[in-house]
Amino acid sequence: MSQSLVERITKQFGDRVLETSCFRGDDEVRVAVEDWAKVAVFLKDELGMDHFGDLTAVDHPERAPELPRFDVLLMMRSTGGAGRIRVRTRVTEGALVPSLCSVWAGANWAEREVWDMFGISFEGHPDMRRILMYEEFEGYPLRKDYPIERVQPLVPYRDVDTVHKLPPFGVEEGQPFGRIDWEQRLAGGGAQVSPSIALQTGERRTLSDSETAQEQHQEIRRAQSSAESDSSTGAPAGE
Repeated sequence: MSQSLVERITKQFGDRVLETSCFRGDDEVRVAVEDWAKVAVFLKDELGMDHFGDLTAVDHPERAPELPRFDVLLMMRSTGGAGRIRVRTRVTEGALVPSLCSVWAGANWAEREVWDMFGISFEGHPDMRRILMYEEFEGYPLRKDYPIERVQPLVPYRDVDTVHKLPPFGVEEGQPFGRIDWEQRLAGGGAQVSPSIALQTGERRTLSDSETAQEQHQEIRRAQSSAESDSSTGAPAGE
């Protein structure tokens, strides 16, 4: 069913369909960014792709500058049973992608997330601002060259007496699994800083081995010891 969608898109747009692929039943077409919105409208209006699934991006820093650095992907399906399909386009650093908000209202937040995480802007979007991070956040955290040592937040930490909260992350905390030092990787190195692997390679301490985590564990152990001592003496907890 989805293969027929690829055939109809190819028939409609000809050599403007730059590439097609099928992997385990997932059919995909790649088009130039100039045809991004046109293909989306054709899929919805002519091929019945009325269900917007998702819109996201993938960062390929190793491709630049010879090829566009980013891929932007659109996933949609037909609630009438006409199948599902994925559309991909390649985007250079700083280039604008036509917004699909006028085609599917659901693209609004998805495009904002791509802007927030990757720094890819969508032309014609009615509200192109961050959606997950705060406005003072600097950088785009899902870019593969986002500094692995960077500490956020960059706004002043407020310690409120009546509110118990954790202090800001240290450099050993808050790192996503699979984070790679891409500057070293592109230079020929292989610095893998996933916490689970780092412990084995000695490249980096794990989350549970950070100074902040150690302090928290010590507080928990002290509280447990105090509770056990109180229960053995029969004294009320905290006295």
